[in-house]
Amino acid sequence: MTRFTCTFLLFLTLFHAQAQDISLQGKVTEESTGQGLEFANVALLSQSDSSVIAGGMTDLDGSFDFVSKPGQYILRVGFIGYDTHFQNLMLGERRTVNLGNISLRSDAANLQEVVVEGVNSIFESDIDKRRYDVENSVVAEGATASELLETLPSIQVDDEGGISMRGSGDILIYINGRPSNLSGDDAESILAQFPANSIKSVELITNPSSRYDAAGVGGIINIILKKNEKTGLNGQVNVSAGTRDKYNAGVNLNYGAGKVNYYAAYNYQNRRMFRESDAFRENRIIGVSPFLDQDSYGESVDINHLLRGGIDYNINENQTIGFYAQGNFRDRTGFNNLNQRSLNSLNRQDSLFVRNQNDTRESFNAETGITYNWDIDTLGQRLFTSVSYSRDERTQIENYEQLFFNESNEAVPANNLQQINTVPQTSDLYVLQLDYIKPFRDWGSLETGLKGTFSLWDRSQEFMQGDQNNAFIPTPIDSISDGFIFNEDVYAAYMSYRNRVGKVGFQGGLRGEYTETTGTQASRSEPFINNYFNLFPSLYLSYELGQEHEFTANYSRRISRPNMWSLSPLYQVRDLLNLSVGNPFLQPEFTNSYEFGYMKGFEKFLFNATVYHRASTNVHTRVIRLTDNNVAIQTRENALRRNATGLEVINQMQLTNWWDATVSGNFFYSEIIGDNIEQGFNNSNYSWTVSLLSNMAIPNLFTFQVQGNYRGPIVLPQGQIEPFWGLNAGIRKNIMNDKGTISVNVSDIFNTRIFRITNEDNRFVQERVFNRETRIGTIAFSYRFGGFKEKRNGRESRDDDFDDGDF
Repeated sequence: MTRFTCTFLLFLTLFHAQAQDISLQGKVTEESTGQGLEFANVALLSQSDSSVIAGGMTDLDGSFDFVSKPGQYILRVGFIGYDTHFQNLMLGERRTVNLGNISLRSDAANLQEVVVEGVNSIFESDIDKRRYDVENSVVAEGATASELLETLPSIQVDDEGGISMRGSGDILIYINGRPSNLSGDDAESILAQFPANSIKSVELITNPSSRYDAAGVGGIINIILKKNEKTGLNGQVNVSAGTRDKYNAGVNLNYGAGKVNYYAAYNYQNRRMFRESDAFRENRIIGVSPFLDQDSYGESVDINHLLRGGIDYNINENQTIGFYAQGNFRDRTGFNNLNQRSLNSLNRQDSLFVRNQNDTRESFNAETGITYNWDIDTLGQRLFTSVSYSRDERTQIENYEQLFFNESNEAVPANNLQQINTVPQTSDLYVLQLDYIKPFRDWGSLETGLKGTFSLWDRSQEFMQGDQNNAFIPTPIDSISDGFIFNEDVYAAYMSYRNRVGKVGFQGGLRGEYTETTGTQASRSEPFINNYFNLFPSLYLSYELGQEHEFTANYSRRISRPNMWSLSPLYQVRDLLNLSVGNPFLQPEFTNSYEFGYMKGFEKFLFNATVYHRASTNVHTRVIRLTDNNVAIQTRENALRRNATGLEVINQMQLTNWWDATVSGNFFYSEIIGDNIEQGFNNSNYSWTVSLLSNMAIPNLFTFQVQGNYRGPIVLPQGQIEPFWGLNAGIRKNIMNDKGTISVNVSDIFNTRIFRITNEDNRFVQERVFNRETRIGTIAFSYRFGGFKEKRNGRESRDDDFDDGDF
């Protein structure tokens, strides 16, 4: 702990700063009735370029409360079907500014019985990111965070739960602006522990600046959890039930009084899911059956308890300290039945293995931290610092029963096996961070900071095997039983400067990161050590053509560090003919990322197009090798390079006063060069994704939402993932004087989200079909209660404002 303490003290002594927030309050009403307008959009725009500086949505009664810095702005208040309100606004030294009632007039000549009611866009675009307000997503009710991400444009989830953005993998996932080491060996396992209804918004940062961690070649996904900051006792409860035993329940509470705000939440999940797969392999090696035909079916039951809570205390008008804690308890049980048929050249059975698996997994993880925010002066000088610690513990026990049948499909008990695999795992993560912002009177701003990330993983497994027919005496298999400890420390510092000259805005930054890694394998005397230092520059430019009309260009350098599971040399035994293992010699991947964007806003249409190019070296890629005894081993290796060039277009359309739609498309060319791994390991293709999100609102009846996407082929060194598509739909209605909401949705209506993967090299050709349960019907109910009073001295937290700012 000495280095942690010293590093944190260094953070506190190197810098001094940050700015005074002003609370902006008011209420948006309908001119003819005087009633409050729920979900109206309130924003502060820069007078120089009309970029969004701050803002938010109105509450159920039409009131709003958000914070901003002193300065001259344009206030924009909009609601679909109503004239947009604009006014010049000067924010000075007053801590609270109440704008009173802002009345909006209907812009429809004759809406008759169909008028706008509650339709609003969930999408906001900034210079380097997109923010999706998913708090009211109908199609994601009852889902997990990973299932919610699949409904967003630019996001794809593959057959192993890996997440990609714009066709690029290695995504850095943050929860409330912080990295997490929650239980699981992939992103999907982390996200499955968060129910979708606990999420307020999702930020997609496609080309992060030097302020952000340099990790994450494909970008950063920041998931912001719900957190109220209203005075009095208020909250929300929700329950949902889905087809085939899927249940969710939760409560979100908040109590604000004076200088202190308390918040707490509890979420419960109990979900049963099935998965099935088929695979057919043609072997091109001598001495084994020429064909392998496999099929499997399995189910799992996940029970999660997620508890969150915290306190925000305003020491004085300029300083706030916060404490938060979070814990998750997860139990998982499941089974999987696998049939493996070895076939001869006439497609007749040579042999059959029936492998039945039962497994249990218990995990616990906890995270806690302290944040401190100091607004030094009224000019915007600000200091923010935080310390967090998280601990994860998991134990997984896998039991296998393998039966053998000969070519006549007769049981051969002498060849039966019973196996037990015990896999304990722990991890610890410390994060220390300090950020300082210094604005200047010429609209310029300097930002700098330090960060230390210290992580330790300890994973082992004991694989035992015995004769099933006699008294089972488990014998350890030394080639599979092993242990691996991985330590990674990253020390980072950054500095960036932004300003504007006329119509041109710019930001330049540089980040330096020193990485120390040590991997220790129990069966090996020498550790795997890899230390390196790298610089990561970033540059952002914008050119204003008019209001909501501009060009942008940016560049950044990124790194993808191999994680614990890519490095771990422990074999993961799916079955005796399909193994996977990490590569402890895997090197970090580097990417130069370029983007050029154009944005044009019209009265009822927003067009946003981005041309991008990513050039990567030392690319992490999956490689499958077939041994002489017909065992397929999957691992990770560094391919020479990957290039991806594409065009992404996002269109927001207000089709009528009660119907809006967001249509996005991404067309890209991708090539991977892997000749350094094996001759012929080169591949390329064109691919595309298309996504639709549409909302329709009929007053006094319901809100209807439909979401669909199509994903084209994804290139692999030995083949590709074939295209697929899916469609989700949901309907929602407010009841009980708008305090309650009932919704019904169906995901993957046509059951088309099925993964088909082809792999080929000179030793085999393999086709695999994988279908996880995706067609799910859900009914959900939520109820809001408590005082919806405005908080006078509200202050945005850094967690909910994971932002790089605007020019």
